[in-house]
Amino acid sequence: MNFLAHIFLSGENKKITVGNFIGDFVKGSKINDFDTDIKLGIQLHRAIDHFTDTHPVVRESKLKLRPEFRHYSPVIADVFYDHFLAKDWSAYSKIPLIEYTQNFYQMIETFKTTIPSAANHMIGYMQRDNWLYHYHLIEGINRALTGMARRTSFESKMEHASKNLEANFDEYQDEFRRFFPDLQAHCAKFLSDNT
Repeated sequence: MNFLAHIFLSGENKKITVGNFIGDFVKGSKINDFDTDIKLGIQLHRAIDHFTDTHPVVRESKLKLRPEFRHYSPVIADVFYDHFLAKDWSAYSKIPLIEYTQNFYQMIETFKTTIPSAANHMIGYMQRDNWLYHYHLIEGINRALTGMARRTSFESKMEHASKNLEANFDEYQDEFRRFFPDLQAHCAKFLSDNT
């Protein structure tokens, strides 16, 4: 899953949300540099990634992507799934998506001195263009994937992935809808077991 899902699946605790958001920026034992709740958020991030990467429904999405996008297929599937979460947002949250994303940007600003500099750098761009909100549009997904393609060392073709999304839209949507309740249940159990 991509940024929007990680944030959403964190629940109400701000520090757990921060940890889940910065999970990709914290490697190995660096997790011990953070307080208990942020550390728990980083652990939740890792649990989400592992659950997603090994889920049979997600494997279906990645198999469709693999012939064209090879080892970038898991990254693309994560972004596609964020699209479906954003597109169907009202089915998951009572707070409108625009309000939810603005609340997140305001909250994360209060943790600027706590989070890794690379995450802070990215937040500037994320907030300026409101990536999280624009995930509900295929154009927003295309912008996100094109930006990722520019930052990769090798040719990824991610800038063309939104065409694959449009061509297989109903299948990806069905896969997301079959997968996401399992992920929600997994996260709820993780948080229940650890708080």
